[in-house]
Amino acid sequence: MGDLLAGALAGLAVAMPIGAIGSYLVGLAARERLAAAVAAALGVATVDGAYALVAALGGAGLQALLQRLSGWLTVLAAVVLVGVALRTLLVAVRRYRSAAPGSAQLRPRLGPFRAYLTLIGMTAVNPATVITFAAVVLGRSADAPPTWAAVALFAVGALTASAVWQLLLVGGGSVLGRLLRGRRGQLGIALGSAGIMLGLAIAVLIR
Repeated sequence: MGDLLAGALAGLAVAMPIGAIGSYLVGLAARERLAAAVAAALGVATVDGAYALVAALGGAGLQALLQRLSGWLTVLAAVVLVGVALRTLLVAVRRYRSAAPGSAQLRPRLGPFRAYLTLIGMTAVNPATVITFAAVVLGRSADAPPTWAAVALFAVGALTASAVWQLLLVGGGSVLGRLLRGRRGQLGIALGSAGIMLGLAIAVLIR
């Protein structure tokens, strides 16, 4: 059970800091159907679980490789953030203009499968995820390589913990969406989410 707990703690360490992924997920849950938001949360957890598995298998070699590639991965992550932010902004403005004045809520547009793939893509380009998992693996590794059972338990723990946290964010975003159901409220949520992602993209590039 130690490997399962270690994976869960590593998953929470990666998932809990509210960055671009968390902000986008909250905004998505506030704007779209719950099914799409849940699928998006599971997309994040899928990548976290996969990266935990890769980190447990790759160890020091993987961490060294990612650190060498971190510059390119950082630029790619920033480009993806800017693209998603601009698309969020354009879609929100288009939906605001097409909705009838006084309508209760803007019509959801994003399907669960597309939401799942979108968050997989956004999470996958984050080099900090794998580096964090690799650091945890190296910090607790012994002279002998980990067993397959230990690797599997570590990955399952990370996936489960990440999924629980992402679903909590979805719940919070869904409540926010219910409070701000009008056209202006929904537009404000989308603008805020896009603004946070643009700000984080700039911060990633200049640090």
